[in-house]
Amino acid sequence: MTLPTTMTAARLTRHGGLDALEVAEVAVPAPGEGEVLVRVAAVALNNTDLWTREGAYGSAEDPGAQRGWRGRIDFPRIQGADVAGRVCAVGAGVAEDLLGRRVVVDPAIYDDDGPDANPVGLMGSERDGGYAEYVTAPAAQVHDVSDSPLTDDQLASLPTAYGTALGMIERGRLRAGETVLVSGASGGVGLAAVQLAHARGARVVAITSAGKIPAVRAAGADAVVDRGDDLRAQLRSVTSEGVDVGLDVVAGGLVPEALPLLREGGRWVVAGALGGFDVALDVRRLYLHNAQLIGSSMHTPSHFALLMQLAREGEIRPVLAATFPLGRAREAQQELARRAHVGKIVLHP
Repeated sequence: MTLPTTMTAARLTRHGGLDALEVAEVAVPAPGEGEVLVRVAAVALNNTDLWTREGAYGSAEDPGAQRGWRGRIDFPRIQGADVAGRVCAVGAGVAEDLLGRRVVVDPAIYDDDGPDANPVGLMGSERDGGYAEYVTAPAAQVHDVSDSPLTDDQLASLPTAYGTALGMIERGRLRAGETVLVSGASGGVGLAAVQLAHARGARVVAITSAGKIPAVRAAGADAVVDRGDDLRAQLRSVTSEGVDVGLDVVAGGLVPEALPLLREGGRWVVAGALGGFDVALDVRRLYLHNAQLIGSSMHTPSHFALLMQLAREGEIRPVLAATFPLGRAREAQQELARRAHVGKIVLHP
């Protein structure tokens, strides 16, 4: 197969507004040793795309500093963490039987090679991503899903949102029969958490806005409450026996409000801060009840392997909100920022 020498890509030229994202013709990357080249069939958007563009992650020393997901970005940077496609070339040391395989890329950059490694970087931030016709990736992080019944759009929806949600579920040790509370349940990670927790056999209580309640209930929530209408009273009415696990992407004022709902030995897992970074809480609610407050950033390699097995079996079917051609990447990010949708937004190169 003869590959083109140039491709269309949407890349960041700096931190900033939508005008910082440009569509350009760039060179097709060559896979290095241990890498493969993937022809991108679909790439899903995530909030991290917006925050990386805006440089909104800050640093421990300076919360207001403009940074990518884990540090300074080398511009220009092609965005996009969530890629589904086919392997079209392999680098040195990679078996050629991967050629032609339908794959999903694990977008994390890990701190070691073990199954429980921590993500310390992300495709689309710390290395070029999939807002392009082609992208390179380590062969060890390319998962063969040739037999999956899911569409390319559904497969591309899995890595960051569903990987993050599954990481939360695994770190929170959620078991069948337990009650789980999911905040931000209509967003990418929140809706994924609802689906995954339901598939695990948990009783799912979800928080969302009034207009999105039917969609969240359809995704598998057993009870859904309106975040804007006396939230504490609603939660107490549907969790009278308490909550075993909280899966929280909102944080802010929700943490002190909902933490008292935890049963003895409960686990509250935080993977986002849509409601605010600063949290004030009564620590007695933790130590007097043997509760745990757990930070969860994306997934480990073992979590991702479990997610890919679910994809091969068709156990989880992501909800799609909209698709855009790559040339309309700005419009797609604008739609994501509006937060009027339920499900994933996907680009087609």
